[in-house]
Amino acid sequence: MNIAYPLRIYYDNSCPLCRTEMHSLKQYDSKQRLELVDCSPVDFHDEFSDKAGYRRAEMMRLIHARDADGQWLIGVSVFEAAYGATGITGMEKMWANKLLRPFWDRIYPVIADNRMFPSKLGITKLFGWMVKRAAKKAVAKSQACANDVCEL
Repeated sequence: MNIAYPLRIYYDNSCPLCRTEMHSLKQYDSKQRLELVDCSPVDFHDEFSDKAGYRRAEMMRLIHARDADGQWLIGVSVFEAAYGATGITGMEKMWANKLLRPFWDRIYPVIADNRMFPSKLGITKLFGWMVKRAAKKAVAKSQACANDVCEL
């Protein structure tokens, strides 16, 4: 996926699951490739989304992102690009997997429509832990490569 950075991600900060994932990604964004934009306020307006015709309701239903060249991504593509931007390649490959992608594309809207429910079950903490674990593995792999003991 060719992305021009920074990638501006429009997410629902009022959702604990969304907030945990996006803030975890930002925590590992050492190259400052991600810009997070909370589209949850009822009076939300953004020049880029307004110009492209994306309204708050659409952005609250499915995650949206815009790269520096003006390319828009919606849904699973946003996750693939965001994880790639932070170097968490294991998660990036999971979202991009050609065999799993049809499944992700079908299940993500269902999860997005019901995203508050997993938060009530406490899945948010588990998910945050998974992102942090994947990020730490990516950092360790990157450091190993820097020390010429990389496994490609």
